[in-house]
Amino acid sequence: MTAAETGAAPRADDRSGGRSEGRLTALRELLNRPLVSYYLVLGCSALLLALGLMMVLSASSIEALQETGSPFYWFIKQSTSVAIGIPVMWVCSRLPQRFFQLAGNPLMGVSILGLVMVIFIGQEVLGAQRWISIGPFSVQPSEPAKLALALWGADILARRARGGRIEWRHLLIPLMPGLALLAVLVLIGRDLGTTLVLMMIFLALLWVVGAPLRLFGGILALLALAAAMMIVVTPWRMERLANFINPWADPQDAGFQAVQGLIAIGSGGWFGLGLGASRQKWGHVPHAESDFIFSILGEELGLMGTLVVVALFGLLGYAGLRIASRVNDPFIRLCSAAVVAWIVGQAIVNMGAVIGVLPITGIPLPLVSYGGSALLPTLAALGMLLSFAKREPGAAAALAARGPGLAVRALSWLGLGGRPRREMTRNRGVT
Repeated sequence: MTAAETGAAPRADDRSGGRSEGRLTALRELLNRPLVSYYLVLGCSALLLALGLMMVLSASSIEALQETGSPFYWFIKQSTSVAIGIPVMWVCSRLPQRFFQLAGNPLMGVSILGLVMVIFIGQEVLGAQRWISIGPFSVQPSEPAKLALALWGADILARRARGGRIEWRHLLIPLMPGLALLAVLVLIGRDLGTTLVLMMIFLALLWVVGAPLRLFGGILALLALAAAMMIVVTPWRMERLANFINPWADPQDAGFQAVQGLIAIGSGGWFGLGLGASRQKWGHVPHAESDFIFSILGEELGLMGTLVVVALFGLLGYAGLRIASRVNDPFIRLCSAAVVAWIVGQAIVNMGAVIGVLPITGIPLPLVSYGGSALLPTLAALGMLLSFAKREPGAAAALAARGPGLAVRALSWLGLGGRPRREMTRNRGVT
């Protein structure tokens, strides 16, 4: 008999169990709403962007003051990239799926052309030839190549879909030669980190199309062999691997960056030294505003701050995979999974390098690290995810039920376009 039938008061554990069940039910109902993916992508992107701007200002201020006379030099450049990237993201969020399918081939061609130009006129920085200088700006063609591979590969496989199913054998021609061309061009510029990200995108496409495990094993074995050969024939890569295994063996030279990054992370404790209070950014951590910004973040915001960043990337990945699983279109499934593999995989590699569990590869933390060449393609990809999220079941009706957007309402209030707000409100229920 239940407590209600006997007249006895419910026990405390029954009450707590009921509350837990109620919370789980509420959470399930929340996650089942049609626009959850849309708002997760939008919210996580906005928070990571804001956090990134804040950390770029803090991490770069000392070096910028010493080199340029202004502590805001790199912050202003990053803010300019964000000011350009947000409209790009907004435009991409409103573009139809057909646009992204058509954009794959041109973007792939432009990326290949840019990577070829890097070989001949590119700038070499710290042993890697990645940059093309155009006036006061520097462009890294390998960054848009990630978006190009995701769009181009997804479009090829989606067009070859039969009855909603995609044959994994279609990955071999022409997708694998296209990937090989990109990877070789990037490796000529001695950029192993970007090559790893390109391989993550390719493996994500493999996973979505249901390639057999033996194919995964063969590709991973080939990658391991290629990486081993590159390490053996390139002395500085061998040195970097040795430093990864034991950075404390040479903490003042070869292992300097890894050791200083670990010191920064360890100095932060649970809640950090406070925003702007980092000691390691005073010339101790190389590339504190870009590759190693996560170490300064850990020092200033502590373990709690780093866990927030990890959680935001986790939620972003969940939202992307949710879009891929809820939309039946093959192109959207493939492209969403590829973008998740790119952004979240790159974040894992960057954070893993900073905390010492992965070798240092020199790739930035998406949305957080300094660099417009990396930021703009990432924001374009996230805008594309927002566009795809509107294709989820019930999303279009939910968006229509919200009424006009903020921009339309602002124009209406100013009398510059659309119907006045009062008229829209009065006529909302009229058919």
